[in-house]
Amino acid sequence: MSSTFAVAGKLTREYLLPPVGNPRLDAPGGNLLYAVGGLSVWDKSIAMISQVNQGYPIEWINDFRERGFDTGGIHIDLEKNKADVRSFIAYGEKNERSNANAVSHFARREMTFPKSLLGYQPPETAAKEIRTLDPLAPSALNTPKPYRDIRFVHICPFNYVSQSQLVNIFRGDSSNQCITLDPDPLYMKSNFSNELRLVLQGITAFLPSEDEMRALFWGESHDLWDMAQQISEFGPRIVVIKRGALGQCLYDAVGNKKYEVPAYPVRLMDPTGAGDAFSGGFLAGYQRTNDPLMAVLHGNISASLKIEGVGPFAPLDVMPGLADARLHALQEMARTV
Repeated sequence: MSSTFAVAGKLTREYLLPPVGNPRLDAPGGNLLYAVGGLSVWDKSIAMISQVNQGYPIEWINDFRERGFDTGGIHIDLEKNKADVRSFIAYGEKNERSNANAVSHFARREMTFPKSLLGYQPPETAAKEIRTLDPLAPSALNTPKPYRDIRFVHICPFNYVSQSQLVNIFRGDSSNQCITLDPDPLYMKSNFSNELRLVLQGITAFLPSEDEMRALFWGESHDLWDMAQQISEFGPRIVVIKRGALGQCLYDAVGNKKYEVPAYPVRLMDPTGAGDAFSGGFLAGYQRTNDPLMAVLHGNISASLKIEGVGPFAPLDVMPGLADARLHALQEMARTV
């Protein structure tokens, strides 16, 4: 039986120093897992699409399978791929996020630096060419053909070329296809709008952050609603601008409707992956209701559950019924603009 959803993203060996609580050292991470965790709050019928190498523990992939996910789309490159699968994330005193100076972050917390993190260098994203391939990004070529018939697909942030290729294999000719896309911040630049237009043709929902949207429209517009409307002309019927603690702005191009949804109030433990959890929840909500606003509400709740815990599957550890109770409460808070 095929999965209801497909999610394409990156897998990492995560080293995380969260704002509160104990660190996660050499644990499963990556935007794929955070999106899957957010989606799983509502539905666990998910096919995972990613690419790893020999540096990624096979037992982790087996664990994903045991959780009920379809891991047939995780391609393991045993020969050429020598990329570093480690990632490091730390939060400072004001909860600012950093992936540099790992040694100093451990020292500030008076923690022993893990030997397994020796030699780690943060990705030099600013220096990369936008069209550079990422050896750990999902590959369209290695995506199982049966997955291409899955109707509900989310593409996490990774390099432009790989995202473009994946969009093309899922886009097809079906008007029933629902593809949601979270852009890589590297290509959300004012001089890249023509290339972005090509990717967004056939996309159902575009899910950027506010910072990414402002970078794309730098010097052109300061109005988020104007930005959303312009993006919708590239193809997406739905544009959701993720604003962190401020919630989301939703532009529904079909009805020319605008909504503001506040973030569900929570106690912050770890914001890592909240945007990806939102995207997963959004896709689940859209599949359930075919309603853009309800989709945003589902995503909002997935993000709230993630923020209250540490690790990509934290949203699955909450009390039964909590997600639906929050969803009902949040419906009263959304407002039309």
